[in-house]
Amino acid sequence: MHYRDLIDEALAGALARPMRAALTTLGTVLGIGTLVITLGVAATAGNQIVGRFDALLATSITVDVLNNDGGWGQAAKAAPKVVNWNAVDRLTRLNGVVSAAAVGDGASGLMVRSNQIVDPTRVTQQQLAVVAATPGLPAAVQGTMKAGRFFDAGHLRRGDRVAVLGEEAAKLLGITHLERSPAVFLGKYSYTVVGILGGFKREQNLSAAVMIPPTAGKPVGATTVTRVLINTTLGATDLIAKQAPTALAPGNEAALQAIAPAQPKRARDAVQSDVNALFLILGLVSLVVGAVGIANVTLVTVMERVAEIGLRRALGAARRHIAAQFLAESTLIGLVGGVIGASLGVLAIVGISAAKQWTPLLDVRIALAAPVAGALVGLAAGLYPALRAARMEPVDALR
Repeated sequence: MHYRDLIDEALAGALARPMRAALTTLGTVLGIGTLVITLGVAATAGNQIVGRFDALLATSITVDVLNNDGGWGQAAKAAPKVVNWNAVDRLTRLNGVVSAAAVGDGASGLMVRSNQIVDPTRVTQQQLAVVAATPGLPAAVQGTMKAGRFFDAGHLRRGDRVAVLGEEAAKLLGITHLERSPAVFLGKYSYTVVGILGGFKREQNLSAAVMIPPTAGKPVGATTVTRVLINTTLGATDLIAKQAPTALAPGNEAALQAIAPAQPKRARDAVQSDVNALFLILGLVSLVVGAVGIANVTLVTVMERVAEIGLRRALGAARRHIAAQFLAESTLIGLVGGVIGASLGVLAIVGISAAKQWTPLLDVRIALAAPVAGALVGLAAGLYPALRAARMEPVDALR
């Protein structure tokens, strides 16, 4: 049998019952489409997970100051120190630094009161942490102002006794509105609350703290820099971790300790590999389901066309001709299903990525190999029905 005749016969057999052929092809479409979607979504989601993992964990540096006498403005010139509050300005000029802030811890166990009135029905006194910080703290901790604003350089120059409460600290003290300029009392000193800071992505402990300017920190012992918080661009942590001590304390780098996150390449690769393996298994299961559908329908077709098989054998068709015809039909169904399934799969990946605002990621070889995989699935699914058709004897088939 010439290959052209074989193709013609396969097309005629497949299109003889178009609805059945369409439903059979649908099984392959679903199998191949699911495989392409799962592999594409796995790669896209894995890349997104890795990107977020890097962005959240691999861009933060903390520089601990081991010994520091501190200072601000003119006082910094008169007192020996390792890191003064002004040093953060030099740090932010480094290429790769997104934001930075200096933090100084105050006296521990300080009682903070929201007013001087004794009210038996309310708790107006809490033991909270008090820290001094530079104006860049909200950006350094990646927080957002829930109310009011953070103190600025003007407050520092004037030495204003102002405070910003962490979100949890404000709840504990019962301060929710700033229209009447509420005050908190740190010991016997009052500080006007100018803002409430929340949404901390770093230093979550500051959510239950009172933040004050360095120039107003002397009454509570928050006068020296104890650590510096730095955020960098992705991939710049190693370089900035080496440069930060020099920028903060030229000549006294040994007194600083820069803590940068380890590069999590091995963990990222393991996460992405696990995601890919899981989705690959799901895709293969769907593909097997499609193959079983093709095999079942092809076997039913063989049983319905017994008389046709017997007539062909009686007219001289060999066993290989009968087997080749049914294999060609199942392979054709698989190929068409693979093309349609791969196309729909690519469109689905793009649609999902657009809806999630992700960057679609799919190996082009998968999309190109999907039709071939569909044809191979059809070939494998039609193998048993084709062999069964080829083994029929002409006399028994005609009878």
